[in-house]
Amino acid sequence: MINFFKKPNEKTFNLKALSAEALLYKVFPRFFMELLKKYFRLEIVGLENIPTKGPVIIAPNHSGFSGFDAMILSYVLQQNTKRIPRVMTHHLWFLTETTALPAQKLGFTEATYENGISLLKKNNLIVLFPEGAQGNFKPSSELYQLQEFKRGFIRMALETNALIVPTIVLGAEETHINLHTLKFTKFLRGLIIPLPLNVIPLPAKWKIIFEKPIQLNFAPEKVKDAELCHELASEIQESMQKKITKEIKKRGSGYF
Repeated sequence: MINFFKKPNEKTFNLKALSAEALLYKVFPRFFMELLKKYFRLEIVGLENIPTKGPVIIAPNHSGFSGFDAMILSYVLQQNTKRIPRVMTHHLWFLTETTALPAQKLGFTEATYENGISLLKKNNLIVLFPEGAQGNFKPSSELYQLQEFKRGFIRMALETNALIVPTIVLGAEETHINLHTLKFTKFLRGLIIPLPLNVIPLPAKWKIIFEKPIQLNFAPEKVKDAELCHELASEIQESMQKKITKEIKKRGSGYF
């Protein structure tokens, strides 16, 4: 972690010796993430529930449209688990080289089933949002209402024997307010555009809760059982929704 309280003559980085790429993809992200943690007064609970080895799927709720939840989760996991998380993100990041290069440098991977399976078979830890863009871009009128979970993360866990860690992210909903969602899926796969009220993030208080890991005790062949996959995804969604509702009632306003 960067120490921002060092004396003026103490250097964390020798900036003159760093390349432009190192400044852009190493120094600035760390500095920016530390600022966000302080700005959002981030609280983290349940780090002990994250397995230290083997294939793991971190399955958080998705909100805030900005992608801050993905970035902060990735940073928190890398800092505290000493594992390099692979964040499964929207394919629009990878349409051009201009956006694909920084996405890859930040540890983002296109969210496809094949990519997820490949990473898990190499015993990686991945971050996969079961709601997809529907959760990230939903209007703020549906505050903390989970959208239907896609079944891909269940099938990945069954096929690779990966553990699933349900993860609750509170605060992102209040950080960016989304007035409405425009869907253009007829023209381009997965094209959903938010209509934000604010671009500058509001100072909501964030809390991340890592729940106990779930082991799906079924044979890999069950990956073809659509009814079972739907049932398992729905059970995890229902459990997470109850936890979110309970935490929101306990927390009250997200700004204090």
